[in-house]
Amino acid sequence: MRVIGLLSGTSYDAVDAAAADLWLDADTLVLAPLGMVSAPYPAGLRAALAAALPPAATTMEEVCRLDTSIGRAFASLAVRADEELCGGRADLVVSHGQTVYHWSEGGTVHGTLQLGEAAWIAEATGRPVVSGLRTRDVAAGGQGAPLVSIVDVLWLRGRPGVPVALNLGGIANITVAAGAGSPAAFDTGPANALIDAAVRHLTGGRLRYDVDGALAGRGRVDEALLRRLLDEPYYAQPPPKTTGKEVFHLPYLRAVLAGHEALPAEDVVATLTRLTARTVADAARAVRATEVFASGGGTRNPVLMAMLRTELDGVPVRGSGELGLPSAAKEAYAFAVLGFLTVHGIAGTVPACTGARHASVLGSLTPGRHGLRLPEPAAAAPVRMRLSPQGN
Repeated sequence: MRVIGLLSGTSYDAVDAAAADLWLDADTLVLAPLGMVSAPYPAGLRAALAAALPPAATTMEEVCRLDTSIGRAFASLAVRADEELCGGRADLVVSHGQTVYHWSEGGTVHGTLQLGEAAWIAEATGRPVVSGLRTRDVAAGGQGAPLVSIVDVLWLRGRPGVPVALNLGGIANITVAAGAGSPAAFDTGPANALIDAAVRHLTGGRLRYDVDGALAGRGRVDEALLRRLLDEPYYAQPPPKTTGKEVFHLPYLRAVLAGHEALPAEDVVATLTRLTARTVADAARAVRATEVFASGGGTRNPVLMAMLRTELDGVPVRGSGELGLPSAAKEAYAFAVLGFLTVHGIAGTVPACTGARHASVLGSLTPGRHGLRLPEPAAAAPVRMRLSPQGN
């Protein structure tokens, strides 16, 4: 089956699409990557989204406008991905949508909201669409995140020691794929969320993020500010746990920076970069990681990656591409896998990772132009994933 995975992460700057041929070979899920395309959100849509996200107030009219505009942006990229990556022969589109709120209180997730109406994608592409993947896990008592943990577990299963998959998006999360106990997955805290917020704020909007870690590289870590940042209660919570920009946003940062206004911008960014490295490393040490495979936008920040390697002190940190999943496209490929599992009637969650009462088949299905014809249900769920250089 030829599947397109669509994703826009917590940095909400672009939509990514990755396409793959996917098939089952006995107890193995085989993924043959076909490539990735990406498109930035139109400036007006990005500004409207930023203005509506917590802690800002918004209206139902604006939610409707955003749901439609994001759906159209996803649809446009899905059409392009079908043409450029799939030769016009995609069988299925899987859309994560844009997370705008993750309702978590007292360690319990009560709801989650992703915008980007799937009907726009189905109408534009003519393909069936799987969307709304997080909600079923939340309904089953789970955190709804990190949702790609099943892909990480299948992908890293069989490696020696305790391999860990790390995603550095707006929020950082890890999946512990093996070891003596059960798999585990959780958000460690901010990856780029606070760094990006600081850069935009401290440069007056001139920069949107710390390009190549240039600001952090010129700065010095302020230990007093770092200690204050590390006092955040989230870091001490036991997993499974999840967080987001509902917590780690500009007003949060401003409150933490009170009393540190005299610090140069470079020192603030360097300290926030160290915060990400420290909290990720603390989490990896707690699970006794023996190797870390990193993906996501944060891997393009050489200062962050150098700090992470220093903090992990000898634990190898590699890019996910070394195992065949390109760092920039890994999350989009993962959602393609989740949709493939859904249409084959296979659960897409690991309860030990999300905290759910049971595993669930994820998402909702929107028929394509020619109705909805599902494949035969799989006889059994796969127990591992293999990367293949060739399509099915």
